[in-house]
Formats: sequence, structure tokens, C-alpha cells
Amino acid sequence: MILCVMDDLIFSIKIQTAAKSIGGVDLFFERSPDMILGRIREKRPSLVIFDLNSRTMDPMRAIAGMNADAELKDIRTLGFVSHVDSDTITAARAAGIDQVLARSAFAAQLGQILTSA
Repeated sequence: MILCVMDDLIFSIKIQTAAKSIGGVDLFFERSPDMILGRIREKRPSLVIFDLNSRTMDPMRAIAGMNADAELKDIRTLGFVSHVDSDTITAARAAGIDQVLARSAFAAQLGQILTSA
């Protein structure tokens, strides 16, 4: 099960389309910033994907919250971001994200990401 934390409809559709083409990928999309940590506890995903450029989802708070929670800190996290947004990349790493990819690299590797989760 992969939980996607994002409000970007285009990337949501890309992820859903890739998952359908692969088959057997269980996805859940969380679009409420107040529900992220609760949803992660509920769903127990193998991977949480964050749109690090989201202004409404507050991904840094969620990532830091996961790392501060003994039940959630071992869940793998991956974020995608504009390759020129070095401040966000630095903030995500400081918050404790496991992997950061440029948006283009994320899109190019999406099939592999979904199958390895």
C-alpha cells in the first residue's frame, strides 16, 4: 500500500495511470493536511510519497511528525520537487525524508517506484 500526500491533480493522475498499467498497486491519496499522520497510522503504507512543493499539505510538518513518532518513523518516505527548489530539498532532508527526486526524475522512475514499494 502506497499513500500519496498531494494536492496536484496532474501528478495524482500520473501516479494512478502508472499504477493501473502495472496492476496490483494499492494506492491511497490523502488531500487533507490535518489527516496525514492519522491516515498513515490507519493505512500502514510501505511508502509515503510527498509532493514537496505542495503549499496546502505542509509536507515538512508531516515528514518531521513521522520521524518523531516511534510507530511511523520506519515507514519509507519519498518526495518529489522542482529541481531548482534547493531550499525545499534542504528542508525535506532536514525533516528526515528518505529520498528526494526532481519532478522529472520521479515521473521517469514512477513505474519502478511503484513496483518496489
